[in-house]
Amino acid sequence: MKTVAAAILALMGSTAAFQPFTTKSSATINKAAMVEELPGVIAPTGFWDPLGLAAKADDATLKRYREAEITHGRVAMLATVGFLVGEKVEGSSFLWDASIKGPAITHFLQVPHEFWAFLVV
Repeated sequence: MKTVAAAILALMGSTAAFQPFTTKSSATINKAAMVEELPGVIAPTGFWDPLGLAAKADDATLKRYREAEITHGRVAMLATVGFLVGEKVEGSSFLWDASIKGPAITHFLQVPHEFWAFLVV
C-alpha cells in the first residue's frame, strides 16, 4: 500500500514539470518585459539571443522556441546517460553476443554492417 501511495505521489509531482507556465496577458506587459521574465534568464548574461530570433517572434512562437529548447536539452541529458551506461555495461549486453568491446566512443563503429543495412531498409 505504501508503494502505491509513493508511486501516486511521484506521478503527481512529476506532472508539474510538464504544465505550461502562466504569464500575464500580452496587453498588460510589453514583449521585452515578458522575455526578461522567462525561466532560464540568468544574471550574468540576461536573455541571451545572439541571432535575434526573439525580436521577430510573437509570444506563441517564443514559447514554442523555449519548449523546444527544453526538450532538446532533456534529450541531450538522456543521451549522456546512455553513453555513460554504455561504458559501465561493457561485455554484459545480450546484443551481438557481447562482441562489442572497448570505450563507448568506438561502439558505434563495432556494430555489424548487417544491422545498418536492416536499419536503412
